[in-house]
Amino acid sequence: MSSEAEGSFRRSIIPSLTRGPRRKILLTEDGVRIEAVYEPCTAGVTDTAIVVAHGFTGSVDRPAVRRAARAFAQRAAVVTFSFRGHGASGGRSTVGDREVLDLAAAVAWARVFGHSRVVTVGFSMGGSVVLRHAAMHGGRTEARTDAVAAVSAPARWYYRGTAPMRRLHWVVTRPLGRLVGRYGLGTRIHPEDWSPVPLSPVESVPLIAPTPLLIVHGDRDPYFPLDHPRMLAAAAREGTAELWLEPGMGHAENAADDELLGRLADWLVAE
Repeated sequence: MSSEAEGSFRRSIIPSLTRGPRRKILLTEDGVRIEAVYEPCTAGVTDTAIVVAHGFTGSVDRPAVRRAARAFAQRAAVVTFSFRGHGASGGRSTVGDREVLDLAAAVAWARVFGHSRVVTVGFSMGGSVVLRHAAMHGGRTEARTDAVAAVSAPARWYYRGTAPMRRLHWVVTRPLGRLVGRYGLGTRIHPEDWSPVPLSPVESVPLIAPTPLLIVHGDRDPYFPLDHPRMLAAAAREGTAELWLEPGMGHAENAADDELLGRLADWLVAE
């Protein structure tokens, strides 16, 4: 369902002494194979790499993810990857739980290229993952993030207050829904319920400080109304988070225009 073939990346990969894009299969802590792409900054050498966490049913080759990567690459190096159960990655989606391990593997890989700063930005489900990852990977580990931005992220689990979220819950929780997810949406979903229930995004936020945090949300988001970003911002320690409420914006990477992507990149590089 991508408008850009994986082969275009494979043809562009050149020897390690040059600075072309590189595609790699990463192995997570729990043994899942994750496809990832590293792209150098188009403006020259940079000390920052931005790791992009896509939304549910996305992948490294989706047009909206590629568009975000191109915008971010004007300011920094970029790592994109497909969460488990998405694209060419292995495993099955746990819809925000063990995906933290996928992000940790991508962040650690970004540091292999010598970047002194690695920052994360996530959209929708990816937004919840970057929040939980930042809360769980502090200190000086290779998987830490130096700044985090969550776009269109939920604040709490099991939200069914909008029609799109009720449809999503049907896809995730019902056998027929998971078949639709697999063959209609290209997403393989784990059939088991969470056990235990993972730390929620809003519970994660207070644990992120002192890492800089940005919360971005559209005022026309059909999935999560504005109480979600406001709840996330209110949970942050005083003075440690910014909240951008974007007029006219819908949901996640598909709704993020080039102007917003540029501002996001500027914030991530500056922090």
